[in-house]
Amino acid sequence: MNKFIKFLKEEEGQGMTEYGLILGVIAIGAIAAFTLFGDSLIEKINEVAETVFSN
Repeated sequence: MNKFIKFLKEEEGQGMTEYGLILGVIAIGAIAAFTLFGDSLIEKINEVAETVFSN
């Protein structure tokens, strides 16, 4: 019974799980932003590239 209670209180993998969840939320946010603003981002990148490479 004591081993089971120790297993439930163990927190070693908890930190990595939290970092994984945070990374997942950031990835979902980035995908949503690129989906919503993708066309305007591509236009702006092309505009900057034309300005840089035209000289």
